[in-house]
Amino acid sequence: MPARPDTDQFQQLFLHDIPLMDVRAPVEFSQGAFPQAENIPLMNDQERHAVGIRYKESGQEAALELGHSLVRDSIKSERIAAWQDFARRHPHGYLYCFRGGLRSRLVQSWLAETGLEYPLIQGGYKALRRYLIDTLEAEVARQSLVLVSGRTGTGKTRLLVQLPKQVDLEGLAKHRGSSFGRTLEPQPSQIDFENALAINLLKTGTQPGPLYLEDESRLVGRCALPLSLREKMARSPMIILERTLDERIDIILEDYVVNMALAFQDRFGQETGFAQFSEFLRDSLARLRKRLGGARYQQLDSVMVEALESQASRGDLTGHRVWIHELLTGYYDPMYDYQLANRQGEVLHQGSLDDLLDWTASRPSANALTGL
Repeated sequence: MPARPDTDQFQQLFLHDIPLMDVRAPVEFSQGAFPQAENIPLMNDQERHAVGIRYKESGQEAALELGHSLVRDSIKSERIAAWQDFARRHPHGYLYCFRGGLRSRLVQSWLAETGLEYPLIQGGYKALRRYLIDTLEAEVARQSLVLVSGRTGTGKTRLLVQLPKQVDLEGLAKHRGSSFGRTLEPQPSQIDFENALAINLLKTGTQPGPLYLEDESRLVGRCALPLSLREKMARSPMIILERTLDERIDIILEDYVVNMALAFQDRFGQETGFAQFSEFLRDSLARLRKRLGGARYQQLDSVMVEALESQASRGDLTGHRVWIHELLTGYYDPMYDYQLANRQGEVLHQGSLDDLLDWTASRPSANALTGL
């Protein structure tokens, strides 16, 4: 079988989730990579650092000589074996380094010496990243957006994921967007978030109709929405999900108390997990201390402590409904009303989850929906 050629067909790589072997050092990978990439480095962080110093002091030839002396014998054999394993698991994949230069070509040549021809990405990580930056800007400009809005606790994500064409910003950021929005999974780096967002926009760009996004602030946790997207969202039309206050309390109780407690206990064990869940919940409230004011914060914290004690000792969740009710009516709802009153975008429709699903299903096209 003839060897596959190296590629610069970046769109196809991302549209089809082609597996990618990233041979950069782990520290480079942690700063930014792609969802379908696996890090199997040519050099570890220490080796890369030493080679970089040698390059600055003595030039490329001396740096290459040091690199070969560091990655040899059993170390070289282990790394080649890992590359071979990836290539055999992903016969249609590609490899890359930072610029598609020395490191990726060295990995390619070492694999070829074993009889395994494996193609690389021309331009490497830098070219892929540039493509996604340009793609993100182009798709934001091109696509018609409709925001899913609603008060805290209405379950906007539950609606969003049922819509025909959507991108879940909170899912990509691994954060639910509020002071209580952290999860047990670490948030991605800003670059990883942007890369994943660009890929999702690229994929949805092939589908008809408007793109639905949850109405988010500038930050989703620590992940910042790109400026062009924020500006377009600020003037985009919206649909508003409505639920009763009791329904919203039920949703928050399920998502942020019951499910989070179970997640902590599954991860850390029942006793330690509940202790860490309690700390998580109280720390989330503490993040609002300045906005709530000292007296109101202390009162809510006391209610929360009692609720946690009742939950731990008797499985009684009633106390949690008290602080949730107070936060919704005294903090989140007034803030939402103020923000909605200052929005530019038109309200296209509002109603229950079923109402909005029926309404979105009846829309014939992006142009008919948004007028954009």
